[in-house]
Amino acid sequence: MATLGRIHSVESFGTVDGPGIRFITFMQGCLMRCQYCHNRDTWDLDGGKEISVDELMGQIISYRPFLDASNGGVTASGGEAILQAEFVAELFKACKKDGIHTCLDTNGFVRKYTPIIDELLDNTDLVLLDIKQMNDEKHIELTKVSNHRTLQFAEYLANRNQATWIRYVVVGGFTEDEASAELLADFIAPMKNVEKVELLPYHELGKHKWEAMGEDYQLNGISPPSRDTMEKIKAVFVARGINAVY
Repeated sequence: MATLGRIHSVESFGTVDGPGIRFITFMQGCLMRCQYCHNRDTWDLDGGKEISVDELMGQIISYRPFLDASNGGVTASGGEAILQAEFVAELFKACKKDGIHTCLDTNGFVRKYTPIIDELLDNTDLVLLDIKQMNDEKHIELTKVSNHRTLQFAEYLANRNQATWIRYVVVGGFTEDEASAELLADFIAPMKNVEKVELLPYHELGKHKWEAMGEDYQLNGISPPSRDTMEKIKAVFVARGINAVY
């Protein structure tokens, strides 16, 4: 019987979640509760719709010329893709069979390292790992969960020498200070698998989703970081020999 995945939606021409033009599958379900989440409607583990790998591949193949022309591929995002590791592993295996580049966009919240995690990573060309905050107390305030699993996963990727981009959202009150960036930079500096750090300026593009669900948006009044702030954060990583972009 085919493994079914529960997805929220797809984006056929994504350009910010991995190299080139990406077909992005937003998996349903997440265990973090990030205050700035722009996909609030993906949290519910039972939401979305079920789909098979064959059905999804049928959609992906129709966009193949655009993916190939841009050196793009397929990205599994969310929600949290690793919560449906078996389905994503099968999807990525099918992509690799057809020569399509695969990218896993994840918060690294891995609860158990079963063989399916390695099978997923074996078929993943690039991991986009979102590290929210190195200080665990601040991380819990921001996401309602500890950062221990995320940091453990980062180390797991380093041990596998898995190609990884670190993503770091710069948001006022949580991560726009240089001290927080220094903690992250020192953590990843020894990791030879980290190709670069993507600094993502905070935005309010998902605010309407919170309001549509009848919930209070947690970061009202927080403005996007200035260019000077982004440059200061970038300089922290560059000083340690880490490629950082925004």
